[in-house]
Amino acid sequence: MSKVISIALKDMKLRFSSKVELLFFLILPLVFTLILSGVLSSDGASKIVMIVVDEDNSELSRKMVNLLQSSVTVAPSLRERENAQETFDKRESAAILIISSGMESSLKAGQPVALDFTLDTSNNNGLAAQQEVQKAIDQISRSLVVASASTREAEQIQPFTEATQRQAYYDQSLTDAQQEFDSAPTHIVITQPENTADIETQQEIQAAQASAGQLIIWVFIPLLGTSQLMADERVRGTLRRLVTTPTRKPTFLIGMITGQFSYGLIQMLMLVLIGAVLLKVPWGQNPLALLVLLVSFGLASVAMGTMMGTFTRTPSQANGLSIALGMVMGLLGGCMFPLELFPPVVANGAKILPTTWAMMGMTQLTVYNGGLIQILPYAAVLFGFSMVFFVVGVWRFHYE
Repeated sequence: MSKVISIALKDMKLRFSSKVELLFFLILPLVFTLILSGVLSSDGASKIVMIVVDEDNSELSRKMVNLLQSSVTVAPSLRERENAQETFDKRESAAILIISSGMESSLKAGQPVALDFTLDTSNNNGLAAQQEVQKAIDQISRSLVVASASTREAEQIQPFTEATQRQAYYDQSLTDAQQEFDSAPTHIVITQPENTADIETQQEIQAAQASAGQLIIWVFIPLLGTSQLMADERVRGTLRRLVTTPTRKPTFLIGMITGQFSYGLIQMLMLVLIGAVLLKVPWGQNPLALLVLLVSFGLASVAMGTMMGTFTRTPSQANGLSIALGMVMGLLGGCMFPLELFPPVVANGAKILPTTWAMMGMTQLTVYNGGLIQILPYAAVLFGFSMVFFVVGVWRFHYE
């Protein structure tokens, strides 16, 4: 046992001998987790600023302004023309919309109206603002189209005797059309299963996805790096010198695996703590289930790294392969994007990867409030991966 501990401590010291290791151990995982969870990105209140000048001040123009104000993309700021142009020239807004006087009367008379809309070509948000304006125009226009068509049909059935009678019919048709469109459903209501009650908002689900996904990626890649450690010791001749000592091959492998696994477990616990404190991810609601899942994932990862170490020849080859496989398997395993976004063929095929089962287990734990019974199937598969990888690694292990 003392030899195992000595080898494990030796490998831990070698890994942390470089200050760069701290970057991959904590800093980068923390930064990427916060970015993907939305903490370091723009929140929902940060909208695209757009200047609006309402010179018509009519019912239709106010409706257009209200539609823009209800948008989740733009934040219209009502200004007078002189002040608006000055603000736009200072590039303090992505676009400027001027609703000229007489818009409503012209539209009701069936005459085309051209809105004065100007984009800031240096602002990438201008096109998004233009789309929101077009969306508002479309919503207003549909009521006008219905009212015009209804008036024409009524006039063909029985001509109006006076222009005022025709206008009154048009106005009533416009009001009815607007009421019908306003009362129509504008979105789909999605109901959540009862076991997702603890995660009530999309932001919380996003935080859980980011915390679990980044934990898997940034722990998986360094543990695959066990292959680099083995290749480095093989190139340096350290393994050859072990032949001359009483240290047996199983003792060396257990000591190396223990050191790398301890590294991964410490990193996982730190990332879990960060996710629970900063992102409010419910990691700690089932501590035993969490520990079983982390241990099974850590063993599968370090076992795969051990197996890779028996196939790679040089440290650079092992390092490149560890990063490439870690990123690809993290992506396909649902660590960056939920598996539901992938085609069914890809999602089902990804089940041959340990990262997929780790991500499914952590999602069950954090999003669906799963306990030990619920995560046992995922942990069992991960333990199965570790056994297969260990057997292959021990069988192919060689000093030269």
